[in-house]
Amino acid sequence: METGDQVPIYSVRERKTIAKSRCLLSDSEWRERLTPAQYAVARAHGTEPAFANEYHSNRRRGLYRCVCCGTDLFISADKFDSGTGWPSFTRPVAGTNVIEVPDHSLGIKRIEVRCRRCNAHLGHVFSDGPPPEGRRYCMNSASLIFVEDEP
Repeated sequence: METGDQVPIYSVRERKTIAKSRCLLSDSEWRERLTPAQYAVARAHGTEPAFANEYHSNRRRGLYRCVCCGTDLFISADKFDSGTGWPSFTRPVAGTNVIEVPDHSLGIKRIEVRCRRCNAHLGHVFSDGPPPEGRRYCMNSASLIFVEDEP
């Protein structure tokens, strides 16, 4: 289903996978759209400080979306306290919404997680998460927007 400028993205609201246009902007357009902290993490592959980020302690029910393009990424039901200081999830809303790429930037083997639609850096995934998946999606709050569930 991935062809040219279209990518398959699962929509939580619509409960199905739909074809969405890739979100490709110039560097200057991203800088205009994002705050300096969001740009440093999502576009320049940075990392925000542990325990000093917006969603680490968030316990509200809702949906986490990509700060750059609004793609649905994680739901609060899959969030857990990993003790690392960053928001951690057991899985994304759908495997189609993220891509995982090897990352050797610190001289160690890690797996970077990016948004499939806009290629934003979200964080990394590790194999030390809770059962049953055993995965820990350790994300940067600066790469996410939280949308609280309506009461």
